[in-house]
Amino acid sequence: MRCLLRRSFTLLVVSVFILTGCGLETKRLSEFYKGDISDVNKIEIVDGSTGSSLTVTEPEAVHKFIEETKHIEFIPLEDQSPRDGFRYSINFFEGDTETCSFGSSQIGDVYYSTEPDIHPIVKEFYEKNNTN
Repeated sequence: MRCLLRRSFTLLVVSVFILTGCGLETKRLSEFYKGDISDVNKIEIVDGSTGSSLTVTEPEAVHKFIEETKHIEFIPLEDQSPRDGFRYSINFFEGDTETCSFGSSQIGDVYYSTEPDIHPIVKEFYEKNNTN
């Protein structure tokens, strides 16, 4: 009886672990932001393919980017093995204080896919606001 109970408990623990996916969950960009995302007044984007950076402080452009991206869902990838390189790195600021930093497919040490795809949105914003 004890053996059966122990096996059932082990099976339950393993099942819960598998179902929770190690604690990774789908979140919207706005859920990762600590504070009010509408307070962001500066965006810095680095293009990973060229190393070029863009800083945008124009309120309308900042607001538009936040509105276009805050509802994007970041879905944890099953494969969390380390990667090299990035497409875009995005930093949000309130004043001169960096309040959030993430990659177009990574937040912290976790890799994500996005729905809808964030890459075309960031690319269009970068190209439209890059006057160099």
